[in-house]
Amino acid sequence: MTFRLIDTHCHFEPGDDAPALLADAAAAGVGVLAVGGSPALNATAAASGTWFAHGLDWSAEGAPGPLPGDPRLVAVGELGFDFHRKGPETADAQRALFEAQAAQARARGLPVIVHTREADDLTLSALRAAALPRAGVIHSFTGGLALARACLDLGYFISFSGILTFRNAGALREVARHVPADRLLVETDSPYLAPVPHRGARNRPALVAATAACLAGLRGLRPEALAELTTANAARLFGLS
Repeated sequence: MTFRLIDTHCHFEPGDDAPALLADAAAAGVGVLAVGGSPALNATAAASGTWFAHGLDWSAEGAPGPLPGDPRLVAVGELGFDFHRKGPETADAQRALFEAQAAQARARGLPVIVHTREADDLTLSALRAAALPRAGVIHSFTGGLALARACLDLGYFISFSGILTFRNAGALREVARHVPADRLLVETDSPYLAPVPHRGARNRPALVAATAACLAGLRGLRPEALAELTTANAARLFGLS
């Protein structure tokens, strides 16, 4: 099946009807990358039947387990850094977990899906040290232009979620205007962050079209052109067929 858009970051929670959500997305012309981040989310992502990522996020403790040997595995993640919900005293543990998974990504030739929130310096230090040949994506980007440019210099893509459509996201919309066209991605981060005009509802992959439409308007593109370039970018980064 050929998809018009790719939701490059969706979580299926235990109890979600993943086949129904995927069918709803496909009917809207949207392909889906299901993303892990915890043992439970890794399991639902792998079982969803679509492309998936496997990893442990900033909140996890301990070492990551082995990556599954599944041809639908296209990335390691989500993983990364968060000082909004965990204090800076956890920096060493967060970095150790990131480095262990970066090593897995390097060994398997996979990109990484990176979460970063209020941890710019640690994120950039870890990304530079890892120097992954396929780099990856900074998902649901909420940082400033300086962070975006630094990540772009390291070879990373920048993905925008429904936050881009929020009324108070003017600074983020300015960042979105400056990301090179060949590094743009869109996502839902569902079931969270439903875009306007669906804000407050449970998010789902089909709603990535609203974020894509907002991004197209910011960049002076027809929605069809924005969809074509972000889908091509997703295919190139993740090796999607």
